[in-house]
Amino acid sequence: MNILVLLKMVPDVVEELKIGDDFKSLDRDWLRFILSESDEHALEQAIILKEKYGGTVTAVAPDAPELDDALYSALAKGADRAFKIIGEWDIYRSPGLAKVFSRFIEINNIMGEQTLILSGSQAIDDLEGEIVYYLAEFLGLPGCCVVTSVQYNPDSNCITLLKEFSGGLRGEFELSLPAVIGIQAAENPPRYIPIAKIRNIMKTQKIEEIEIPVEGIPNGLTIEKLFEPEVTDRAEILEGTPEEVARKLVEIFSDKGII
Repeated sequence: MNILVLLKMVPDVVEELKIGDDFKSLDRDWLRFILSESDEHALEQAIILKEKYGGTVTAVAPDAPELDDALYSALAKGADRAFKIIGEWDIYRSPGLAKVFSRFIEINNIMGEQTLILSGSQAIDDLEGEIVYYLAEFLGLPGCCVVTSVQYNPDSNCITLLKEFSGGLRGEFELSLPAVIGIQAAENPPRYIPIAKIRNIMKTQKIEEIEIPVEGIPNGLTIEKLFEPEVTDRAEILEGTPEEVARKLVEIFSDKGII
């Protein structure tokens, strides 16, 4: 199998997020960027498939802060090649990034009979839904998202997927390769790689850089203004025995005219 994994760096929400002076974007001076969690699962699923069925794994991502660390980590985990698409890509969202990835695939002539393209289902900073369906449309391929299991049948060159639905439902689908799928969760948690192994990879392997023409790439939604959440009343914690808490609830509901 020829497995291509699309990665994206996102702000670390553990850190405090501040709105920039333009009120249209986050203040990037103090932001820490990490690999999108669902993309980590997509990479893990790609490596699992490589271990099961053979083939190669190629990781590719648009340039962003801390990206090199994420790509070297991908190589240490088992990816065979890592590409960085150089440029300023922070203004582009799903439609634009999908066009960038489709051009990367076309320029490098990656598409083949046994090509599987993986991405995370959705990023935390993504306002326009899954990138998978945009990319599938651009490439004219079948696509499926919110996937939690992938099995490959070399004889038929098809993959069998488990897709999550709301309400705890799951559906099983079969797609012929090549195809694009969005991973919600890999079959196993993303593997841990020691820092020493990553440092060794940095000495023996390199990240390949490539430029993609930006003409005709859509920006997606236009953000007019960002607002910080308004501070409202704090939650009140009711303590005591169940009977005491029940009486306090009745009093609160009665004071507010609910009962």
